[in-house]
Amino acid sequence: MKRAILVNGVPASGKSTIGAGLTEYLLKAGIAAVPLALDTVKEGLFVHVGAGDRAHNRMLGRASYHAIFDTVAAFPDALVPVIDAWHGFQPESVLREHVARAGIERVIEVWCRVSPETAAARYRARAQGRHRGHPPASYADELFELAKIARPLGIGPVVEIDTEKPLDPQSFDTVLNLLNA
Repeated sequence: MKRAILVNGVPASGKSTIGAGLTEYLLKAGIAAVPLALDTVKEGLFVHVGAGDRAHNRMLGRASYHAIFDTVAAFPDALVPVIDAWHGFQPESVLREHVARAGIERVIEVWCRVSPETAAARYRARAQGRHRGHPPASYADELFELAKIARPLGIGPVVEIDTEKPLDPQSFDTVLNLLNA
């Protein structure tokens, strides 16, 4: 059975940190976890296709997302992708179509919970060091509003992690137990 873990949350919610830690934890537990991050793919496209306006950035995000799930479709069932992305940036139906096309039968969502204030502050703090294809620091104001309403998608079991607190090791144990259920 093909399984996948969706590390979900608004930008600057701690997805990359949680995704990396979870991947390492799963590897140590004997699970062949493979990290896949939307920003990694998108930044590669920025280099070769170029960075543009907001519409261009969103188009590259959709293309990167599609490519990630096409890649997962080619995985043997023993590999477990840990997909780090703001999965709410498109309609839920798009994610469901990608999951079906990739042949994923079991989805576990790790929701990175963060306050609007923290998400906006983190985004502003890192904006200068990010590839110019990403939205500028001023996006933090929009992100603040987004973080107020963002919720997990719930297309499978959801494990919520408060990324403003030290990581509770039980969270990763819960993901592992759900993965093996």
